[in-house]
Amino acid sequence: MKLQKTIKAETSLTGRGLFGGKEAKVVFRPASADTGVVFVRTDVPNAVRIAAVAPNLAERSRRTTIKKGSISVETVEHCLAAINAMEIDNVVVEVHGPEMPAPDCSCAEYVKVLKRAGAVEQQVNRKEFIISEPITAAAGDASIYALPYADDGLNITYDLDYGGHTGINRQIFSCRLTPECFEKNLAPARTFLLEAEARQFQARGMGTHVGPRDLLVINSDGPIKNSYRFPNECVRHKIVDLIGDLALVGRVVKGRIVAYKSGHSLNQQLVRKLYEAAQQQERIREFGTDAVLDIRRIQKILPHRYPFLLVDKIIEVEGDTRIKGIKNVSFNEQFFQGHFPGTPIMPGVLIVEAMAQVSGLLFAQRLEHTGRLAVLLSMDCVKLRKSVVPGDQLILTAETIKLRKRTAQCQCKAMVGETVVAEAQIRFMLVDDEKV
Repeated sequence: MKLQKTIKAETSLTGRGLFGGKEAKVVFRPASADTGVVFVRTDVPNAVRIAAVAPNLAERSRRTTIKKGSISVETVEHCLAAINAMEIDNVVVEVHGPEMPAPDCSCAEYVKVLKRAGAVEQQVNRKEFIISEPITAAAGDASIYALPYADDGLNITYDLDYGGHTGINRQIFSCRLTPECFEKNLAPARTFLLEAEARQFQARGMGTHVGPRDLLVINSDGPIKNSYRFPNECVRHKIVDLIGDLALVGRVVKGRIVAYKSGHSLNQQLVRKLYEAAQQQERIREFGTDAVLDIRRIQKILPHRYPFLLVDKIIEVEGDTRIKGIKNVSFNEQFFQGHFPGTPIMPGVLIVEAMAQVSGLLFAQRLEHTGRLAVLLSMDCVKLRKSVVPGDQLILTAETIKLRKRTAQCQCKAMVGETVVAEAQIRFMLVDDEKV
């Protein structure tokens, strides 16, 4: 087992973001063991810290973004790829600006900056996730697989297929990730776009400061006003993006990744699954169960009892900012006797109640709220999207929007598998238990 590493000295770089074009300054600072990779937006009030982990992913097109509340750091994949590949476990990345710089639209400058800072071992073992069973994500004809592999490392194969586009031939590349391999064979590979895509982006006001000389814009004849650094530079850059996205698992991933036509969106679907599998693996190893809070501990926090306790276990908690719980829906539920005989459907109001109970468990994580109850105050933007029936497993999430001394507000979501069945913004009054 290798030891964790952080950078030896502070280092920095500046540049403009690829999509927004705004100037940003980035300062890399050493961090203590088990900190992980943490981004800090220093240009906003009360500098906001955002851990580089899958639950903090934001939905964006063609890039990777992390967020906390309304604050985000855009286009983090190239920075994360360099940190991941250079085997840096703990680092604080201070960003003065909304988007990470994109010097020459590759990872090369990030590698150079991190090498300049140097690395130092810390006396704590690296966190690892060894892929023990296949995990997949797919959309249309694109797919990505995480597979067990005998080699003690991360092996990646990417199959790039643009369906006969004359400017980009089919390209397949495989590698075993090491710092040396990344620096030499992957880091110089640049972002690329088809000419039509580049025109669409700039028509929407994105990337207006860059031209074909700054990144690879490809038409039917190949790069416009530019040339390839590698004959298969496009597939190599796809692997760079994938390595950056895999950093959001929050630990070293070991196994084999096989991707076909995958982009950031599909990568991130896989990363979320890997993150959850890693969390579950660690809980089972440490506690003998995958629950962060089991039903006995839930009962010590919530006053609800049969038949109105609608959370079976909590499987993820991030401080007082985010929580994920499970409700297994059985035909034995009391409400199915009358809702509806012959066509059992879980009442929508009870799905909302389950989301509210998970929220109460989230707010209980803050010490000053221990012994207090989250009493429902209001609900906004409630949407019941799909019926929940016996045999379904409700995955309940809540993310804090505001948390004050007497009130709290969160964004809640209920899912069955990958399908959202309900969502709502819920506000609570936090009151003393004995006053209820």
